Amino acid sequence: MEHQGRHALVTGGGTGIGLDIARALAAAGAEVTISGRDLARLEAVAAEVSGLHPLRMDVADEASVRGGIAAAAEARGPVSICIANAGIAEGAPFREETLAHWRQVMTINLDGAFLTFQAALGTLGRGDWGRMIAISSIAGLVGLKNAIAYTASKHGMIGLIHGLSEDYMGGRVTFNAVCPGYVDTAIAAQNIASISARQGISETEARAHLARGNRHKTLLQTDEVTGAVMWLCSDAARGVNGQSIQIAGGQVA
Repeated sequence: MEHQGRHALVTGGGTGIGLDIARALAAAGAEVTISGRDLARLEAVAAEVSGLHPLRMDVADEASVRGGIAAAAEARGPVSICIANAGIAEGAPFREETLAHWRQVMTINLDGAFLTFQAALGTLGRGDWGRMIAISSIAGLVGLKNAIAYTASKHGMIGLIHGLSEDYMGGRVTFNAVCPGYVDTAIAAQNIASISARQGISETEARAHLARGNRHKTLLQTDEVTGAVMWLCSDAARGVNGQSIQIAGGQVA
């Protein structure tokens, strides 16, 4: 129960990687606020796991983020652990990319992380302990074909982590990014269906195609990402700051 008495916030905490991390933090004793736009989904998973608390919050809306995190902190205390996980993974060839889509991806993935961290840090006092973790991607380290906005947004998240780690250097709050490859989640399932339809191949072939994006040619499982996050949240990782942890079956950058 390493995080007994601590308040954690996981954005995009109702599904996939976010939900897996939230469950692990709750199992370690934390009171975990899980946020997202689908309140019914959040309430359903919170009813199944002790220690999870649903919060309807849209990371693309500044007032929603600042108001939501303030309310969560009032209810459960300062946000000691903040996991900026909410995001979208939508691609398009550069020639077909629109400014509207570019801005949508940046607003959710990058602006959302900025707002989430700023609001969470605002709940902490001087000298307080904290762990701020961005769920970036291997796309934050290398370029992904036909995903220019997504790639740029994930690079930006790592830059945000680098800057924050310098701003708060010497304190008890650390800032790190986790950079997964392709993970077996609902988003992967959507991508598999899209690849299958676009290339005229079976979903089994499309799944293998997506898995080849990882160095070991296997889709990752959510617990592999969660394990890295839990280590970064631990006291053992107190000297790890401003880092980008790759989880992709091999070195990608």
